[in-house]
Amino acid sequence: MKNKSSRKILVLVFLLILLVGGSVFSYFYFQKKNSLDESNDLPKNEQPKVQIVDEDSKKRSYAVMINNINVARPYHSGLQDAYLVYEMIVEGGITRYLALFSDTLTERIGPIRSARPYYLDYVLENDAYFVHWGFSDQAKRDISKLGIQNVNGLYQANYFWKDKTLPVSTEHTAFTSMENMKRAVEDLDYRVNRKGTYLLSYSTEEIELSNMETSKIAREIVIPYSKGTTTSYVYDEATKSYLRSVNGVAHTDYVTKKQYSVKNIITYQVKNYSIDSYGRQDVDNVGSGTGYYITNGFAVPIKWVKQTRDGKTKYTYLDGTEVKVNDGNTWIQIEPVGQNLVVKE
Repeated sequence: MKNKSSRKILVLVFLLILLVGGSVFSYFYFQKKNSLDESNDLPKNEQPKVQIVDEDSKKRSYAVMINNINVARPYHSGLQDAYLVYEMIVEGGITRYLALFSDTLTERIGPIRSARPYYLDYVLENDAYFVHWGFSDQAKRDISKLGIQNVNGLYQANYFWKDKTLPVSTEHTAFTSMENMKRAVEDLDYRVNRKGTYLLSYSTEEIELSNMETSKIAREIVIPYSKGTTTSYVYDEATKSYLRSVNGVAHTDYVTKKQYSVKNIITYQVKNYSIDSYGRQDVDNVGSGTGYYITNGFAVPIKWVKQTRDGKTKYTYLDGTEVKVNDGNTWIQIEPVGQNLVVKE
């Protein structure tokens, strides 16, 4: 009788163990299942985002005409914040920059100078607001004809300021800020959203041109525009960017005192010619040709095609594949035909 009672107790204990174990197992199983279910609600394989621009934003960029005459160059301000800059020849063998800004808080941009007609083509291909101080006669006509929404210091001086502390003529002292430009386009009731995408396609994964069969080492790049203006770059291995110089002198920011650095360089040549008694230029930039894409210490040959003034310039490798650029700022160096571009190891 005693043995039977003992066996019953053992059976009950065993059943109790099974019950408790099952409950514990069920608890952890369903906890894990719920956790997995919740994780399934999260985006799968979420891709990293580009940092240089907000690709989800539809806001239009600001294209600012920057003075690059030698007496104004020491006062360049804010160019490191531009995600894209074009450099082209103007009269007198000098160049000017068209710097594009988006989603920055830059407090000082300039010095700002007058418009030239072919720069408008690059305002249009980026569907940007155009910010400048004055214009040539042809640029004035084209701004009106092409319907470019612009902010001009001649007529809207309240969105600019002249820095009277600078030891140069007043035409080299005009500046603005992102806050002022945003206020200007709001006051002028300009269109808010950009048509289409950004000009360039960006890669969040580092592009290493060294893996391409057509690549060559590019530690130093020399881009002459005229006898009086030469842009050059030297590769900085530590930052994987190019340090910029003009006429052999480090190109630095007036505010930060730092030398400008560039992640991507696109360079090619177009024909230029004089169109008036002042020596003002025009360029044959609608068409096609070849050039280089340069990043991370290497250069590869590319093709460019621009079909219309307002059409986007398309950049491809020689096999027709679209050029994607590294996540970082880009300078597009459009050099006159016949100049001796140098790419050194």
